[in-house]
Amino acid sequence: MFRRPALTRRRAATAFVTAALLVPLAACGSSDDAKKDTGSGKETGSSSSSAPDAKLTVLAAASLTDVFKTAKTAYEKKYPGTTLTFSFAGSQELAAQVKQGAPADALVTADTKTMDGLKGDTGTPAIVAKNRLVIATGEGNPKKIENLKDLADTELKVVLAAPEVPVGRYSRQVLDAQKITVKPVSEEPNVRAVLSKVELGEADAGIVYKTDAESAPDKVDAITIPDAENAIAEYPAATLNESKNKAAAAQFVAWLTTPEAQKILQQAGFQQP
Repeated sequence: MFRRPALTRRRAATAFVTAALLVPLAACGSSDDAKKDTGSGKETGSSSSSAPDAKLTVLAAASLTDVFKTAKTAYEKKYPGTTLTFSFAGSQELAAQVKQGAPADALVTADTKTMDGLKGDTGTPAIVAKNRLVIATGEGNPKKIENLKDLADTELKVVLAAPEVPVGRYSRQVLDAQKITVKPVSEEPNVRAVLSKVELGEADAGIVYKTDAESAPDKVDAITIPDAENAIAEYPAATLNESKNKAAAAQFVAWLTTPEAQKILQQAGFQQP
């Protein structure tokens, strides 16, 4: 009669000791699992936490000025460890900076020709966007310009980008194809300078990218150039070989081809690659 309580007490004690021993083991297992989930970020599929921290300098074509401001906000939100700084200029100026060893991490030009001339200085480029030309006129189109042929009017003040600038080269390409002779009152170093001349009333018209005209809807009108007479500008992006943040630079270039970045570019008027 008195053995059962003793046996019961022994069993209870054994169960208590066993449970006490299992608690630390369970805790160790939870700790290891937590490390797998949060240590590198890769196990959880979190691209943000796996992004290399860096301060990136990106050399970008002037026509990307507005859209890349939006892209900067989206990218830094997605990858909070990365800070983007853009340097905008004509593609030919950017190429000169690369050749001179300017400290930068990635390059985006408004044409493949400029990028191809830097093969020894960049990684493999990827086309991230396309663009088209339009004729920019003053608001309300006071000179009633309707097409490329109208730009041959010697009484018009027409401004073009310089021949070495991608948009200047594209402009002459479409004018030459239509056998139209235009004598510009000035040749500008980039597309934004052309747009500015029209905005300020210093020129009656200028040939710019569609996206540039759309960036100033209250200041200029855009006259469509038919597809058969137009030129397609391709925008390649690449890392720079001298970058000190190659992994982060490669990640940014790759991001430009993602649906998130493509949506931003297309909302600004750029076309799919």
